[in-house]
Amino acid sequence: MNQAALKPVPTDDLPIDASAAATGRPDTTLALTRGVARLMTQMGLAVIAEFKLPNGRRADLAGLGPKGELVIVEVKSCRADLAVDTKWPEYRDYCDRFYFAVNEVFPLEMVPEDEGLIVADAFGGAILREGELRKLSGARRKAVTLRFARQAAFGCGGF
Repeated sequence: MNQAALKPVPTDDLPIDASAAATGRPDTTLALTRGVARLMTQMGLAVIAEFKLPNGRRADLAGLGPKGELVIVEVKSCRADLAVDTKWPEYRDYCDRFYFAVNEVFPLEMVPEDEGLIVADAFGGAILREGELRKLSGARRKAVTLRFARQAAFGCGGF
């Protein structure tokens, strides 16, 4: 993987995205999260929001497929949100595929090329670039799947 893709982008002089300014960043994030959750459900994934990872991080969305595949999606509502995020590489150790989800006005060139890309709104989304397949080991898969099941059963962040 290109190590430059893991470095945060400088935030000096970044303009605010029009969509985030017009609706407020929390509203934009909520709309994107809802649309991506709908897309993931249409893909046959069971979805949990704010999935608690074993490393203490929280993934915006996690999906579990019918064959046990694990997908994590990190929602980015504006340029600054992605530019200052340095923790997303830590999520990849807990999924088979990783994606960023952004809205239609987000500058796509900011999204690391090695990662999956979803463009969404409040009603759905589309995968523009598949996330790289990084198969989890059997032991890691079992641990993360068990965590997913328990979090879903206790109702923490499910859709």
